Amino acid sequence: MFCYQCEQSAKGGCQVVGVCGKNEDVAGLQDQLVAKLKAIAAKAVQNKTVDATLDKFLVTGLFTTVTNVNFDPENLQGLLKIADSFPQVSGSLPGVKANTTVSEDVISLREILTYGLKGLAAYADHAAILGKEDPTIYAFIREALAALLDDSKTVGELVALNLKCGEVNIRTMEILNQAHVEHYGHPVPTKVQLGVKKGPAILISGHDLLDLENLLKQTEGKGITIYTHGEMLPAHGYPGLKKYAHLYANYGGAWQDQQKEFAEFPGAILMTTNCIQKPKESYIKNIFTTGLVAFPGVTHVKNGSFAQVIQRAIELGGFPENKPAKEILVGFGHNAVLSVADKVIDAVKSGAIKHFYLIGGCDGAKSGRNYYTEFAEQAPKDTVLLTLACGKFRFNKLEFGDIGGIPRLLDVGQCNDAYSAVQIAVALAGAFNCGVNDLPLSIILSWYEQKAVVVLLSLFSLGIKNIRLGPTLPAFVTQNVLKVLVDNFNIMPIKTAAEDIAATYKK
Repeated sequence: MFCYQCEQSAKGGCQVVGVCGKNEDVAGLQDQLVAKLKAIAAKAVQNKTVDATLDKFLVTGLFTTVTNVNFDPENLQGLLKIADSFPQVSGSLPGVKANTTVSEDVISLREILTYGLKGLAAYADHAAILGKEDPTIYAFIREALAALLDDSKTVGELVALNLKCGEVNIRTMEILNQAHVEHYGHPVPTKVQLGVKKGPAILISGHDLLDLENLLKQTEGKGITIYTHGEMLPAHGYPGLKKYAHLYANYGGAWQDQQKEFAEFPGAILMTTNCIQKPKESYIKNIFTTGLVAFPGVTHVKNGSFAQVIQRAIELGGFPENKPAKEILVGFGHNAVLSVADKVIDAVKSGAIKHFYLIGGCDGAKSGRNYYTEFAEQAPKDTVLLTLACGKFRFNKLEFGDIGGIPRLLDVGQCNDAYSAVQIAVALAGAFNCGVNDLPLSIILSWYEQKAVVVLLSLFSLGIKNIRLGPTLPAFVTQNVLKVLVDNFNIMPIKTAAEDIAATYKK
């Protein structure tokens, strides 16, 4: 095996077993699936085929191979059988280094595009589940997958395809945002309890709000308390979800702490999308997967029916007593922030707010991520911190105060809510009659998996520069490709919190 698609990949690429936990067999099956997806797309492009079933399978296959989604060989073999039912071009070999006739820079750009497509597919899948689709998104996925088999593509053409991937992802996040708003309303500032309540409990993790809604409906009136975990935290800000009184609190932090947190949770656990780790024996009978998530030995529930999850929660009994704790604020999507834009603009003009820092992205277990906590703690008191995705768990329980009634820490939401962050930045640029790059705004990103890759491509497609990325730069980016990114977007690795604040903040 060889895999370097996540930030934690060992020594430039996992070759024996993945740091994520996938073994050689799973890695090989995933490589085969990706190779078949390219071959299917190439044949579809060649024949000018437009087929909804084919398009949805491409999305499913790509999302399935995102880090920490599917570790089940049997499930993957089933997907490979489905893949074989579609017409394909011949000669597509699996694996990152299958084609030795092209340059390392071409391989690098192909892999960036592959990982961008995986992230794009995740957001497209979320949107489609809620009834939002756009044929231009599927058309691009076909085009880009087919291009990955075309040895005539130049470095310049591959760079352009990567930027287009980012552009298409903005459209994908836009329709996903529309789907969330149409179903659940615009997020509103909401206090979220971090304590626990006596009685049976279910913990829901991942990203899928429809799964959460179905769970809330099916548990209503049953005396079961629902807790969010990880990227489900922002769900508390949606009116259509917070109306359920038994959606009570957020439990735990980011995905990489789940083995400890899930072992201590006295209820059932539902994992809805990616971010699953190998379950410990102490809770393997308590955890359930749904959607595209799969792990050997873990019960998978289908068709949105969570009866098994509910039964297990009742059997376990839950927490023995109430233990309320502190509260944190969520719900600062673009609608909420822009509704007080006049106050924000006045605060900037008066000098009360000197700078905005967007500190967002994926969290992870690898060393170096304390930087993001230190950055938030050391950011001057006249700065506002925007945050999204699970990286915020590094600092979202800290007290930051406010500036004239505007909270200094504004939680924009999940990773897919990068769309909201972009809308906030664009609106501020419009208010000050300048470009986004001219705003007193610095973007400090942490990355882990492929959704972070496509968000970064989206920012590039908008021409946003001076992004600081960490904790390490991707192993799949060659020096020549990095030079292109530096020359065009001035992307840079994080240094120390103190150094990066000093370089960005002007009194």
